[in-house]
Amino acid sequence: KVDEDYKRYYPYDELGSKVLGFTGGDNQGIIGLEVAYDKYMEGELGKILTVTDARGIEVESAGERRIEPVAGLDLCISMDLNIQSYATQLANQALATKQADSVSILVMNPKSGAILAMANVPEFNLNQPFELPEGTAENLTQEEQQNLLNGIWRNGCINDTYEPGSTFKIITAAAGLSAGVVTPESTFSCPGFIIVDDRRIRCHKTAGHGSQDFTHTMMNSCNPALITVGLRLGIDSYYSYFEQFGLKKKTGIDLPGEAGTIMHRKEDMGNVELATVSFGQSFQITPIQLLTTVSSIINGGKRITPHFGVCTKDAEGNVVESFEYPVTEGIVSEEVSATMRGILEMVVKEGSGSNGKVEGFRVGGKTATSQTLPRGSGRYIASFVGFAPADDPQVIALAIINNPQGVYYGGQVAAPIVRQLYENILPYLGIAEYHE
Repeated sequence: KVDEDYKRYYPYDELGSKVLGFTGGDNQGIIGLEVAYDKYMEGELGKILTVTDARGIEVESAGERRIEPVAGLDLCISMDLNIQSYATQLANQALATKQADSVSILVMNPKSGAILAMANVPEFNLNQPFELPEGTAENLTQEEQQNLLNGIWRNGCINDTYEPGSTFKIITAAAGLSAGVVTPESTFSCPGFIIVDDRRIRCHKTAGHGSQDFTHTMMNSCNPALITVGLRLGIDSYYSYFEQFGLKKKTGIDLPGEAGTIMHRKEDMGNVELATVSFGQSFQITPIQLLTTVSSIINGGKRITPHFGVCTKDAEGNVVESFEYPVTEGIVSEEVSATMRGILEMVVKEGSGSNGKVEGFRVGGKTATSQTLPRGSGRYIASFVGFAPADDPQVIALAIINNPQGVYYGGQVAAPIVRQLYENILPYLGIAEYHE
């Protein structure tokens, strides 16, 4: 007897593997969107009902009744095949040239939260998800093999947290502007360090930036200036903005296993902890959390929900259900949002993010170079978040290179990746060029 069965086939092999996920032998989702939307896609099995006697033998004369199977629905997602492919290509190039541990690139619509691409390299082949990497020891226990596979399947954009570093200065700046403790014209003096409760915290420019207005502190990514803004806010107010911006909650992305923020308890925070948080150290968030929070600051103040699911369709292509996602208004005022867009455009135009500049387009953004724990290990994370057009953002992207070898600064390693991405996808998305 030969039974007909169905097996999921993934035509693009590794593309978007950690997002799409895969199904097991029973065709049930194991990770990714396959799990998140399993109830829509699984359908219902058919049945053949027969009559048996007391001994369990089928009574042939009674006939049988069939219940036909119900096909599962198709899931339509926001991932753009071309953007995902190009983002993955750029991520693989960076992985090879920088001999990094991993590279992630996220691309999203900052107004709706629709995710256009989420590349996490190295990826894995969805059609052979249980295949161990070449060179894996043959004497691994089953538990060790499973742990290795879990690591391979792990989606760093949502499952892992990291210290965001200077990209988080966007949040400190927005909080300071919202509270009125700083304006773009406020002046700061940077001697190359700042003393907080007898602790000396250095600026990355040890000679100091001298006197500068607030816009230039962001362009220069000046630690002492942003620490000063944090201290002016104070622990209670800063913590309140941290919560207001949605950073204490998960984003609600439609993928399983989203990690939460790892943050000091307010009662445990002193001025030193406040100072380090102000420039993106001593706490951890996920990449998707950073991208979502920055989106809410530059999109006019709406906290959107990042997502892939758009709708489900039946076999004839009819829409069965369209998905809607929560939006929270008033994260920042439109005025603060516009000010932040202007400041971040200057960061790319003339500041530390200049390698993210794209000819013919207005781009805003911020670089970061953060250390991984334990400090002093010589391991860094280079990142850049950028959006375009700067005056009315239609797309936002985040590139993260984990443990790059050689040059490891975000402005030199991550910003060029987003520039290359935008040079290709901005025209593709129909975003008009800007000429002064």
